[in-house]
Amino acid sequence: MKFFDEMRIAASNLTDFASDMAEPSVRLGVTGLARAGKTIFISSALHNIIHAGRLPRFEAHATGRIASAEIAPQPDKLVPRFRYEDHIADLTDRRIWPVSTSRTSQVRLSLRYQSKETLKRTFRSDRMAIDIVDYPGEWLLDLTLMELSYRDWSSRSFEQASKPLYSPHARDWFAHCDGIATSLANPEQGDEPYLETLARSTAKHFTDYLTAAKQARGAYALLTPGRFLMPGEYQDSPTLSFAPLPDALYSKDKHSLWAMMERRFEDYKASIVVPFYRDHFARLDRQIVLIDLLAALNEGPETLAELEETITEILRAFRPGSRFWLRNLVSRRIDKILFAATKADHLHHTSHDRLERILARLVERATERVQSSGGECQTMAIAAVRATREATLTVEGDELPSLVGIPLEGEILGEDAFDGETEFALFPGDLPANPDLFFRAAGQPAPWGPHPDKAAQLEDEPNEDDLFQDPLCFVRFRPPHLEKDAEGLPRSLPHIRLDRALDFLLGDILK
Repeated sequence: MKFFDEMRIAASNLTDFASDMAEPSVRLGVTGLARAGKTIFISSALHNIIHAGRLPRFEAHATGRIASAEIAPQPDKLVPRFRYEDHIADLTDRRIWPVSTSRTSQVRLSLRYQSKETLKRTFRSDRMAIDIVDYPGEWLLDLTLMELSYRDWSSRSFEQASKPLYSPHARDWFAHCDGIATSLANPEQGDEPYLETLARSTAKHFTDYLTAAKQARGAYALLTPGRFLMPGEYQDSPTLSFAPLPDALYSKDKHSLWAMMERRFEDYKASIVVPFYRDHFARLDRQIVLIDLLAALNEGPETLAELEETITEILRAFRPGSRFWLRNLVSRRIDKILFAATKADHLHHTSHDRLERILARLVERATERVQSSGGECQTMAIAAVRATREATLTVEGDELPSLVGIPLEGEILGEDAFDGETEFALFPGDLPANPDLFFRAAGQPAPWGPHPDKAAQLEDEPNEDDLFQDPLCFVRFRPPHLEKDAEGLPRSLPHIRLDRALDFLLGDILK
């Protein structure tokens, strides 16, 4: 980033510090790729804190030191408010999952609490504001562009599109690029209007490829720019009229197509990516990174390897470090990051620790960077809203740990089609005890050698070559039915380890 942007970040941090004198605040980033569950996590966390939910491991809440909690007016007047009430109505009244995030939004939770520390009770306010920001997962991917040149990004894009999982979707774009050199060879077609037409045509072919690849690969792939997939107010803007070019078209001529594309790439970073980073990420204190790991495991080893690379690249843009108030006046640091595998309610609890081991292996490179900078990391399997309950199925004399819930209407599992009203019990399958099996199958080395738990290496442990051939068995369930209290309000949303997540992220601040 440029010096001017760093000064803007410092000015914002100083403004935040001044406002904290009246009411201390902490900025919590809820990050994750598309469909990882960001909106659900924020909604459930707010609902449980406000309505005195079941949070036994969130110490400040469980001991009654949080006297009150309410949604307060947010400090950033130009950022849309997170639609908490609408999302809770979806979850509790209509019992549907909220729609995915399509724009940036923010919410401020104002707490009144009693500190356990005498000095804090004497000299600090008994109020604390928690600012939470939500934004589309596609935009998160753009943070990886900040340190790339146009030429490097072009090379990376073509390399990715040439891989077997992507090349079928890139055929039209590749064919168009093959014809660019022929088009530019015509001297009558080298003027600015023609280059503009060619740039827009090339951008359209590239966007069509990104869209097709996104539909096929889901949220795991590092497909950039993110705004091409979710343009918002930038639809049809010249800012989005660029695309990677083959290195054979590289030119130092400032009037060339390459120069035009390069300028627009740099404009995109300067006008969209850097402000997004400056206004949100550079001001964060704590971070939770939500990951739909179960879906990635079901997709296969290539997807798991992609997800690992994507998470590692995204985390490079964060600013981890130890918490020190004097430095944070001008350069804020994220001192705690929680990596959370979501949708843990799709597995029996006996597999939760195994899911956490796989997650720890997935984010190992990112964790090492955070810890080397003085930050603290933790991994956890959670379900912000628990949609199932556990039971035991007896099949041919064998007792199987199973899940019971109401699948969404239209879900299909084998020969069963669901109506959205009928309960269904299923055995979701087990995860292997040794996480290295997944990564050896994905072509990744096991960094710590054999798993320390020798009992995990039984003869019936699956071979890594066959590991992904028998996917986990799960469907999407409806949110649970909630009983209402004496005042007619729905009771708090059930969850798995949401209280532990909140205690890790906020517990020390509320001591």
